Amino acid sequence: MTETNVPHWNVDRSFVLRVSVIAALSGLLYGYDMGIIAAALLYVRNTFDLSAGMEEAVVSVVLLGAMLGALLGGTVADRIGRKKTLVQAALIFVCGSVLAPLSPNVGVLIVARAVLGLAIGFTSVTAPVYVSELAPPQSRGGLIGLYQLALTLGIAIANLVGYFLSGQKAWRLMFGIGAAPAILFLMLVLSVPESARWLASKQRFEEAAAVIRSYAAEPAATWLLQEIRQSVAAKLDQRWASLWSPGIRKPLAIAVSFTVLQQITGINTIIYYGPQIFAMAGFGSDQSDILATFVVAAVNVLATLIALALVDRIGRKPLLYGGVSGMMVSLVAISLAFHSASGRLLGTVAIVSLIAYILCFAASLGPIAWILVSEVFPQRVRGRGVAAATLGSGLANAAVSLTFLSLIHAVGSPATFALFALFCLVTLVFVRFGVPETMGRELESISFAPTADAPAYDQLEPSH
Repeated sequence: MTETNVPHWNVDRSFVLRVSVIAALSGLLYGYDMGIIAAALLYVRNTFDLSAGMEEAVVSVVLLGAMLGALLGGTVADRIGRKKTLVQAALIFVCGSVLAPLSPNVGVLIVARAVLGLAIGFTSVTAPVYVSELAPPQSRGGLIGLYQLALTLGIAIANLVGYFLSGQKAWRLMFGIGAAPAILFLMLVLSVPESARWLASKQRFEEAAAVIRSYAAEPAATWLLQEIRQSVAAKLDQRWASLWSPGIRKPLAIAVSFTVLQQITGINTIIYYGPQIFAMAGFGSDQSDILATFVVAAVNVLATLIALALVDRIGRKPLLYGGVSGMMVSLVAISLAFHSASGRLLGTVAIVSLIAYILCFAASLGPIAWILVSEVFPQRVRGRGVAAATLGSGLANAAVSLTFLSLIHAVGSPATFALFALFCLVTLVFVRFGVPETMGRELESISFAPTADAPAYDQLEPSH
């Protein structure tokens, strides 16, 4: 069915927004637990006398946990539902947030960080899928993007907390504060309904209808129920091998490639190692390094707001073209500055370029990667498809974070940032030839195999 056949979506926007914001809170937890390590690591390494390799391990173990969580989360979300999976993730967040500040040694801290990673994997798979299955097509991109907005807000809060607690070197309290939003998330997620599309996939059509009619008026509710019934005529495919079936291989390749490229363009080197980067650029103290990292994180939040305002108006690809190009230019500038500048000039170029880089990333690649990932898979494999993309993201993220400091030491800062700029160029080519425009399309109309009512995926948009 094409968009011209879709009735006007007369929905209770306050209900949809409330549920989307609650689901997005898991992104805030992700961002906080990812961002707080930038400040805490400055003092953890002194408390436990860590080597550079152990520093990378403390940072990166959360990503290994996230990969395991992604593998399990897709299966769990398809089996027990999106809501129950988010509840489980909230409980795991609480456990990890309590264990981390109580760590008597680096081994326990690594375990706590791995537990937090497991929760991150669960939510990064489930939350965008949950919102995509709920949201009307004309605002789906913005609502899914709330997850990324909350993630950036979590990073900014983490950096602000790190700045204020840096004087006391209170890294345990930095970690412990994360328990508060975890408990809040657990309480709020208990109040949201289950995904209507998941309920329908389990043949629970009456419950699905009740959820849809709680926020969509007729005739849109009736039309959507009919579309969902047709899309779930084939039951959820519980086999991972189904991701290699015809019609699924292409969205899988696009989703995994896109999330990998999102990571290897260097974003999390700034999130995890921002203070160290500013120290290399000549900033004067731990506090000033953390403050500069907070400024970058605040820009991240503001730019994500820009992306959410535009993604359902001008489309996914125009934002990607502009944003990734800006990222590439900013990384080249950082590379040149580390090569030939010094003193105050190096510090100025570093912070201006990193702010520009974050602005461009957050206005494009940051939220849009997860929006597209949650859109391109059909209902029957959506949970596992998003899990596979999340796993790819985690592997790439771990590879970058585990090697960043070592790469700096081996080839130098100029070559390292130049490499990230090269990956930005690769991303632009991929967007040009591999990424479709999905703006405004109902999920059931996005298909990789032509049918009487839905064009093939390749026909969604010419490659331009």
